[in-house]
Amino acid sequence: MYLFQKIEEAAFKQNDARRTIGDFLLSNREKVSEYSMEEIAKLTHTSKPTLVRFAKYFGFSGWKEFVYAFMHELAHFDDGSATIDVNIPFGEAADTLEIIENLANLRIQTIKETASLMTVKDLNQAARLINGAQTIVIYGRSPNSYFGQLFKRNLNTIHKKAFLADTDEAGLISNTLTPQDCAILISYSGNNSETYPMKNVKTLLKNGVPIISITSGGENYLRDYSTIVLTIASREKLYSKIGNFSTEESIQFLLTVLFAKIFSLDYQENIQMKITNARFLETSRKTTFKEMAEE
Repeated sequence: MYLFQKIEEAAFKQNDARRTIGDFLLSNREKVSEYSMEEIAKLTHTSKPTLVRFAKYFGFSGWKEFVYAFMHELAHFDDGSATIDVNIPFGEAADTLEIIENLANLRIQTIKETASLMTVKDLNQAARLINGAQTIVIYGRSPNSYFGQLFKRNLNTIHKKAFLADTDEAGLISNTLTPQDCAILISYSGNNSETYPMKNVKTLLKNGVPIISITSGGENYLRDYSTIVLTIASREKLYSKIGNFSTEESIQFLLTVLFAKIFSLDYQENIQMKITNARFLETSRKTTFKEMAEE
């Protein structure tokens, strides 16, 4: 989770000076570096010691270090590469064509950013772990569980034993896994060790289970304890947005590319298996389109 997301979370959940300071920083983020510490304290009706405590709440030694990190992160996110606002991709007055165009461009924008965050080394290692695992278990709460379900189905089509962990049974399932298995955890924030799916990490680590996490950039609990991390495009705010358009597209793309890489490791065997299984299991499928028809 990036710093601006941590600030937003604190401003949303806390009902004290952290909310006041957080709201000010998020509303005036482009100008924060122009204000002195005294000016920010005055504008937020707080004090310099309170600002220092605010900085320490996020793990910084002092206010200057906090502001430097905040502005450095801001420069990354405001680099001009994002043409569509990931949080509010269309306005109240947008017509149908504008909505279509903006969301199409947002998907392209998200896929390009997600691809830029991938490394060949991590993708290859993740694919090899899954390909060699006896059992693959996927963890994620809704809506991530929907993407996990589709990924599980794709793995099943090439005879991989993959399962989606039910929220209530995840602890029991985690306790059965071994170093020969593989766990895939999907969480945008990845930050609360006491909530699902992160609360299963301790059991997985105790059993020596390799963990592949799909989570946002920045620091979070899940990244710290994973064998491999695949990074979600993370420009979205936690709460102030129309929907999870960018996050969902990023997760889907990561899982699609990961499956494609796994498929490629035994390409001829897998493609023959797919065709054979489809012909045997999907005999009722018919089409009137010549381009789709097969003998």
